[in-house]
Amino acid sequence: MSDQSFQDKTVLVTGGSRGIGRAISVRLASDGAKVAVNYVNNQAKADEVVAEITEAGGTAIAVQGDVACGDSTRAMVQKTREAFGPIDMLVNSAGISIVEHATDVTWETWKQTMNVNLDGTFNAIYAVKDEMIEREFGRIVLISSIAALRERENQVHYSASKAAVIAMTRCCAQAWAKHNIRINCICPGLIETEMAYTLAPEVHEHIVKNTPMGRKGTPEEMAALCRFLLSDESSFMTGQTIVSSGGRVMLPG
Repeated sequence: MSDQSFQDKTVLVTGGSRGIGRAISVRLASDGAKVAVNYVNNQAKADEVVAEITEAGGTAIAVQGDVACGDSTRAMVQKTREAFGPIDMLVNSAGISIVEHATDVTWETWKQTMNVNLDGTFNAIYAVKDEMIEREFGRIVLISSIAALRERENQVHYSASKAAVIAMTRCCAQAWAKHNIRINCICPGLIETEMAYTLAPEVHEHIVKNTPMGRKGTPEEMAALCRFLLSDESSFMTGQTIVSSGGRVMLPG
């Protein structure tokens, strides 16, 4: 029997024009979802993703919006509703990474990171949760990072923001499970994306050397995991944090 988890479902993917978000947008559209591809500034990139999806027979639109701003996020969600109807699924992939030693972190870079990675997660969830509760249906995947699980002296703000995303996953999943809303979290390791190159080449080499599988991950691998967590195949899972890092981080059983 074919999986109908995504047929005619409306999915909003924040940060959907690049990296992991782009791969997720393309993958879900290929499974029949109507995908809103979010971008902040680079409309051309979002239009490329939409074109790729539509040329393959899928349905997608590009929606501008800054998750760091509540009003902008709500406007983005409304544009998605107007195009496709109520939002069934949310993937919050928007994020930034600033690399600087703990000694050098400023209030400005701390707030910049938190505004996007943590406030942005809150804004995205809370822009869609009321209609999900009302309709008694919702599927949400949040993208965190293995930086949330291990010490990172050069990513204090990034690690803290991504650890908070894990906490939000648990708390919101518990609160709304009774409304048939499932919320899960992915912690990727080093993935071959544009954001990964905020890290120096020698850091990449060190990470790969210390990864049991001996390589970086791909955005498509993260998209496959996201698809599983949104689909009916994971129907008894909520509040979970799934690590996909080639074995570099292994959570205790």
